[in-house]
Amino acid sequence: MNKRIKELRKSLGLSGEKFGEKLGVTRTAISLLETGKNNLTEQMIKAICRTYHVNEDWLRTGEGDMFASTSELSLDELAGDADPLELDILKAYFSLDKDLRQQALEHFKEELKK
Repeated sequence: MNKRIKELRKSLGLSGEKFGEKLGVTRTAISLLETGKNNLTEQMIKAICRTYHVNEDWLRTGEGDMFASTSELSLDELAGDADPLELDILKAYFSLDKDLRQQALEHFKEELKK
């Protein structure tokens, strides 16, 4: 897995510092992971997959595509850097009855045409 961390980081065009920044760790922590001096924790695996939309099977085994397909991503993963209000709005929308969601969509379509 350690080599795949480096492969991922390079494919994203990020320095160790920038890659780690989004994960809440230092450049040194990323370097230690990449060289195998530190092992990946379950928490870090999940954070990498969520933050960078990585296919967890690829990260763990090297099998499959590096990145998860959009259809495999959860709303939380897609929301990424959304603020709490945006997340609350999305959750409220999806908690609506399907008919009410359709009405809301029609309303916004009409508003956008103006």
